[in-house]
Amino acid sequence: MSETIHDRIKELVTHFGDGANTVFANLVGVSEGNVRGYIKGVVPKQDFLEKVVRNCEVNPRWLLTGEGSMLKGNDLPAKVSYDPAVGTPYYDVDFIGGFSEIFNSQTTVPACNVLVPGFEKASLWCNVTGHSMEPKINHGDIIALHECTINDIQYGEIYAVVLDTIRTIKILRCGSCSDVLRYVPINQDFDEQEFPISRIIRVFEVLGSIARFF
Repeated sequence: MSETIHDRIKELVTHFGDGANTVFANLVGVSEGNVRGYIKGVVPKQDFLEKVVRNCEVNPRWLLTGEGSMLKGNDLPAKVSYDPAVGTPYYDVDFIGGFSEIFNSQTTVPACNVLVPGFEKASLWCNVTGHSMEPKINHGDIIALHECTINDIQYGEIYAVVLDTIRTIKILRCGSCSDVLRYVPINQDFDEQEFPISRIIRVFEVLGSIARFF
C-alpha cells in the first residue's frame, strides 16, 4: 500500500501518464506544476482530488487512504448477463465504425448485457477503436455511454459524438467561436480539431471504459 497521498499521486502518474507529469496533468485537467507540487508534498486541493476521481475513475477510498483497489469497480467483478432485464446492453460494434447500426437497424440487438459496478448510469456499452484517447481509453476497450444533449456538454469532459460524416471520442472544449467546438485528444500524437456544432447528430457522455472481459 502506498504510504502517503503524495506516493499515490505519483503512482497515478505512472499508471495513467507513463511517468510523465504533463500527460497526467492534461488528462486530469490541471497544470503540470500542480501535479509536481502534490508529488513533492504540497497538500492536494479538494478540486484536484475530485478531478482525479472523475476523470481517471479512481477509487476515492484508495486515493485518500490507500485502502482497496486503485480503480473504481475493481473491488467487485464485472459480469455478463443474457437476461435482457438484468444489466446494461452491450452492442458488439465499434463506436468509430459501426455504431450507427444500433439506431438505424431494427434488427440490431445487444450481444448481451453487462453489469459493471460504478457504471449504473450507462445506457449502453460498445467497443472503441483507435489510440487518440490513450492512456485513459485504450484501443479494444469497451466504453459506457449515456446519451445527452448539446446543452448538457460540460467543457473538459469526454464525449462520444456522432457528426454528419464521422464519429469520434474526444474531450470537448470551447471553440474559436461560439458555433464550433474543439475536439481534443489525450494522446499528444494526435491533433485537435474543430467542428461546427450544427454538424452534431447525437452526443453521448463517456462514463468510462474498461478492458473487454468476455
